[in-house]
Amino acid sequence: MSIKPIGIFDSGVGGTSIWKEINALLPYEHTIYLADSINAPYGPKGKEAIIDLSIKNTEYLLDEHCKLIVVACNTATTNAIDYLRANYNIPFIGIEPAIKPAALQTKTNAIGILATKGTLSSELFSKTSNLFAGHIKVIEQIGDGIVELIEHGKLYSKEMESLLKTYLEPMIKADIDFLVLGCTHYPYLMPMLLKVLPKHIKIIDSGEAVARQAKVVLKQHSLLNTQIIKTKTQFFTNGNPEVMTSLLGEKLNVEYLDF
Repeated sequence: MSIKPIGIFDSGVGGTSIWKEINALLPYEHTIYLADSINAPYGPKGKEAIIDLSIKNTEYLLDEHCKLIVVACNTATTNAIDYLRANYNIPFIGIEPAIKPAALQTKTNAIGILATKGTLSSELFSKTSNLFAGHIKVIEQIGDGIVELIEHGKLYSKEMESLLKTYLEPMIKADIDFLVLGCTHYPYLMPMLLKVLPKHIKIIDSGEAVARQAKVVLKQHSLLNTQIIKTKTQFFTNGNPEVMTSLLGEKLNVEYLDF
């Protein structure tokens, strides 16, 4: 058993959707969330830049004595997690688009994937897509502008709704029955997605699966905290704290950190 915290980092506020799942499943674990909002989105950046940013985030969380690190960013996972696992002696949990369940369950043999450029162009995404979705039609869409709008507090703006309609219309015309969300920012779009998409299209994200995997890995390494204690949660961002507070609720404190 370990009462050290779980560390979670993302290119911005989106990974808080993963934190919520982890906190719900593992209520007795301390957590530290790090939002590198000043560099969001990671998607358009090259692989080396993404690795460098992931190293910076990892080393901050290691300095805070984290026992496990969740890379709550699809782009950072697909581009940097192999490097992190090879160079740091700590368990890492990654996140990638949930292509497998969508491909296995589709009845129309067509699924849509909304993700960042960094995720869709990665080698890991290509391997996963070919392995599980090679026999069906996959409509990929880079979500240019979505992360930026969320990071600037424009989640439910008319601009966002217009952007989503533009991105989703080709998928609807292609008769998809599953939409895979390939960025941790995107679950916050759920109310707008439900408004734009036909009711028969199911939306899948990776949050619950990541939380379950975190629990499994903690058990495997004898790091799971089973002691009933008052937990401590810390949220840090190098962007505007108010944006994260609006997503988390005013009861949770978000601190600005120059990193």
